[in-house]
Amino acid sequence: MKIFFNTVLFWVLAALTSQAQIRVEVTHTPPLTPAGKGLYIAGEFNNWDPGDARYKLQKQPNGSFVVNLPDSLMHFEYKFTQGSWALGEGDSRGGKIANRVYDRARLSNTPGVDPKRIRTTIAGWEQQLGYRFVVTDVPTNTPHDAQLFITGNFTNWNPGNPDYRLQKQPDGTYAVTVYSNADRLEYKFTRGNWNSVEGREVGKARPNRVVYRKDIANEQPIDVRIISWEDLTGTFNFYSIYDLLMLFSCFQGLLLLVAIPTIQNYNWQANRRLVLLLGITSVLMGVRVISGFRDVAQSYTKLLLVPDFIWFTYAPLFYFYIRKLLFNQDRPARGWQYHYLPAIIQLLAYLPYFLMESKVFQLKVVNQSWDLQALFLGFGFLALLFNLRYWLMCRKLIRAYKEQYQTSYSYEQNLQYLASVLNIQAICLTLWAFMYVIVGFSRVVDFDVLSIAERNVDAIWLVFSTITYFLGYVAIHQPEIFKLPEPLPIGLFEQAEPLPVVPAPVQPVAEIPEKPASTPLAPPEPVPDEDIQPLKEQVEAYMKRHKPYTNPNLTIHELATKLKLQPHVLSRVINDGFEKNFFDFINYYRVEELKKRMDDPRFRNYTLLSLAFEVGFNSKTAFNRAFKKLTQQTPSEYFNYVRE
Repeated sequence: MKIFFNTVLFWVLAALTSQAQIRVEVTHTPPLTPAGKGLYIAGEFNNWDPGDARYKLQKQPNGSFVVNLPDSLMHFEYKFTQGSWALGEGDSRGGKIANRVYDRARLSNTPGVDPKRIRTTIAGWEQQLGYRFVVTDVPTNTPHDAQLFITGNFTNWNPGNPDYRLQKQPDGTYAVTVYSNADRLEYKFTRGNWNSVEGREVGKARPNRVVYRKDIANEQPIDVRIISWEDLTGTFNFYSIYDLLMLFSCFQGLLLLVAIPTIQNYNWQANRRLVLLLGITSVLMGVRVISGFRDVAQSYTKLLLVPDFIWFTYAPLFYFYIRKLLFNQDRPARGWQYHYLPAIIQLLAYLPYFLMESKVFQLKVVNQSWDLQALFLGFGFLALLFNLRYWLMCRKLIRAYKEQYQTSYSYEQNLQYLASVLNIQAICLTLWAFMYVIVGFSRVVDFDVLSIAERNVDAIWLVFSTITYFLGYVAIHQPEIFKLPEPLPIGLFEQAEPLPVVPAPVQPVAEIPEKPASTPLAPPEPVPDEDIQPLKEQVEAYMKRHKPYTNPNLTIHELATKLKLQPHVLSRVINDGFEKNFFDFINYYRVEELKKRMDDPRFRNYTLLSLAFEVGFNSKTAFNRAFKKLTQQTPSEYFNYVRE
């Protein structure tokens, strides 16, 4: 009696349990392949695992196959397999079919249909093409008992799927065949988990390998060489030469944060902006290097996004630094905040990924998901245009400053380091643009664009890091390079106020009537053409008699005061009468004076450079450049020719 009661209770509970689940029954199926593991169902409910033991269908006495799914499922897509995607269901001719769909709401509204019972048949098995991978070489430090696996977009990036374990061959190679109808496979090799995934020569993470169906015949061997394992790489290789250069550049920038503020000069406010720029650049550069290390990348994958914020912050910061340095301008009078609007938009676009669950984000990175690619490529292209615009603006600022100081100063400014920085930036922009050319070309011709793009990005960062090395060098060896004279007045072409007229400390030349001085608010009165010649003669006489050009810091205001002329009058005389700007006008006299002294026995023991300093040049570079411009020869070429 007790046995009978327990049996009845069992069947009652089984019936109640079956009512609380979705029953899937396959009433007919083509013969199962001997290589298969049985009949399975895979779908969104088990992350499309084709051989999940929990969802294996059990064969019934009547020949059908049955499995129960959780009753909580309301809508999902699914397919039947024989334990792997190499043996997935297809149509009767072996072709590919779309995913099946279960929709409880629709089935509930269909008369005569039980939404908790799925009865179906399988028409056939998909005839998939095979990719045969052969690993011809493994790193020497690979454990002798290691098991190798292939993982990729065909396994949902499962790093240790036993169905994709490589088999060691008699010749010492390892081989596995992957069945898939995909036209493009991304894959990597592991030793069973992501901690032991293959790496690059330096042991860091390598981009996904890629193979295209059109390039491979069915089961044609694809020879692969595994270079290293991320977890079995020595310290020297782990910290590659590239990483060391980047880290040294980062440390160099941090040292400059201390060194530059100690330089006392008129431009301490501009240098403060430079310090801010170097600080942000160095931190992002350090994050770029550290986020590439295996342990950091696995634990803090989202750090990979942080260096991208240099795209829209570096350019405006550098632009405002130049404005302050050269023209004493902090920012535009209005609308300055719009310069940083792209950086704010980028932050908002990246924010969902920072808030995303870490494992989900890691899977997106590994899968090279379309949304991440669109994010990087889209913002990267906008950033390229953004930085190109600011590069042109900075170049225009420097040119305008050069043109302006040549009308007021007789000596060269220390602007060469800014030109060098712009040249480095131009190389980075060229590499940046080339990367998009490669990406565009990959839409026409299939090739491994990810690997090329990654190396291109590494090259951009490496070239960019040389800016910090360069600034560090000049800060130590040429600290005066950060000591430009007091900035010119605000406004690129603003007329400077005339200096007060004071008696010259030298014997005056013949007086020539002057025009009344204009007030600072009124425009300067033009000099009639008939008055230029007498003024020109006055200037020539003063230059020959008093040699003011030997003062290396001579300015047009100082010379105008000595001549008892207004600066704008003297400027007009030099421009129209001598057909030169003030800079070339003074250097002309310096070069002519140097030629005379070379022929003077009193200066025979002087070197060429010492004579250059004697006549007013403030540097060897300025002397060589001015001499070549005025004589079309270098100083040594000229004097060698004269002495022959």
